[in-house]
Amino acid sequence: MQSWTIGKVRISQVIEQIVPEGIPGLMPDATPEALLAIPWLYPEFITEKGEPSLSLHAFILDTPTKRIMVDTCIGNGKDLKIAPIWDQMQTDFLEKMKAAGFPPESIDIVVCTHLHLDHVGWNTIRVDGRWVPTFPNARYLFGRVEYDFMQATHHSPDVDEAWRECNASVERESVQPVIDAGLVDLVEVDHRITDEVFLTPTIGHTPGHVSIVVRSEDESAIITGDCVHHPCQLAHPDWGTNVDADPEMSKRTRWKLFTDATEDGCLVLGTHWTGAGGGTVVRDGGAFRLEFEPTVRLP
Repeated sequence: MQSWTIGKVRISQVIEQIVPEGIPGLMPDATPEALLAIPWLYPEFITEKGEPSLSLHAFILDTPTKRIMVDTCIGNGKDLKIAPIWDQMQTDFLEKMKAAGFPPESIDIVVCTHLHLDHVGWNTIRVDGRWVPTFPNARYLFGRVEYDFMQATHHSPDVDEAWRECNASVERESVQPVIDAGLVDLVEVDHRITDEVFLTPTIGHTPGHVSIVVRSEDESAIITGDCVHHPCQLAHPDWGTNVDADPEMSKRTRWKLFTDATEDGCLVLGTHWTGAGGGTVVRDGGAFRLEFEPTVRLP
């Protein structure tokens, strides 16, 4: 587990799974040759063969008033046939949380950057054949726009049938049970959670996607969610993924986020970044690169 301190806020990372070789085809432009041409990516973020490593993890924010969990990964026993590596997955993620000092009952707020399958899974656990909230004392914050988008995909003829079925399963297993339990607040894209933590719109990957901003004692950080999937997108902000709802908007969002980050000097934490997990963004020619404290050492 890694952690960072932003003023009075402690940000901790709890990893569910590392996918060393990444997801084939997720970023069509990110070929091994193209990634190996970005020297600062290895070994933190790519393999020696140029494969884009990905991480599935949650961030826990300890603020002076609330303990906030950002995104809840895949979860155990979820029906995710669209992604065989995650279908009916079983991990010790909750045990890791408890060992790190974050038992489920200690979470005050769960916020999902968006409602894709790998960001809502641990919202619920299966107990006696029923999906029930994992964090019984928490308020779950879902974006209002994002929730409406999830509903719309059930009926859109433009959405692939397999993705519609996946979306329906995610809603049935990971979203609706916490709504039925009365624990959900539908919020706007600029919602303020505490004095130090608020949402900011970073749309494109989905219409209601948000990132999480932390500001305390003249320090700041941003948790990206999926507006950025991999650090290679700093070197090539135009590189998108095949699951971006609006590819052009996604590009504009990345350019703005990276530009703002260079001006603010804030810590950027990637929701799927391996290795160092985050760093500061600096200009590099016509694009950007990440400055970070290495966690992986070359031999």
